[in-house]
Amino acid sequence: MIPFDTIIETERLILRPFTMDDIDPSFEINQDPEVTKYTNDGGVKTYQQVYDAIKNNVLGDYQTHGYGRFAVEHKRDKRFIGFSGLKNMEEWNAVDLGYRFHPDYWGQGLATESGVASLEFGFQTLGLKEISGFVLPEHAASSNVLKKLGMEYRDDLIEDGLEVHRYSIFNPELT
Repeated sequence: MIPFDTIIETERLILRPFTMDDIDPSFEINQDPEVTKYTNDGGVKTYQQVYDAIKNNVLGDYQTHGYGRFAVEHKRDKRFIGFSGLKNMEEWNAVDLGYRFHPDYWGQGLATESGVASLEFGFQTLGLKEISGFVLPEHAASSNVLKKLGMEYRDDLIEDGLEVHRYSIFNPELT
C-alpha cells in the first residue's frame, strides 16, 4: 500500500494530506448553508462532527486504502480553502471524486483544477480503472465540473431516499 504522504501542486493549489490542524477551517467552511446545500449529509452541526470526520473518516481512509481526500490550500493566499480528492465508496463499489470549497473561491475553476490533479493521481499513481462523481440532480454546477473533467452520466442511485446521479470516467491507459 502507498503511504499517503502525497502532495500535489497545481498552478494555484496545493493538495496535501489532512492533519488535525485542519479541523478549525473545515468547521468554518461547513457552517455555511450554501456549502452544505447539496452534500446530502444535513450539514455539519458541531465541531465534534468535523473532528470525528477528519480523525476517523479522512485519516482512516489513508490508513485503510492508502489514499483519501486532500486538504486544499490556495497558493496565493496560503489558506486552507476546502478539500478535493478521492474516497473509496465501498457501499457502491466505487471510488468517488469529491470537492468542497469555501464560497470565496467558487466560480474560479478550482474544483476543475483540483479534479484534474485528483484524476491524474488516481489513474497514474493508484492505477484505478474507474473514478466516479456523485451529485444530486439539482446541483448543476457540480454536474458541470464532472462533465468538464470528462466524466459521463452513468446511472442513478438512491442514497438516504434521494436520487443521486453517478458520472464516471475510465482510466485511458486501461481501456
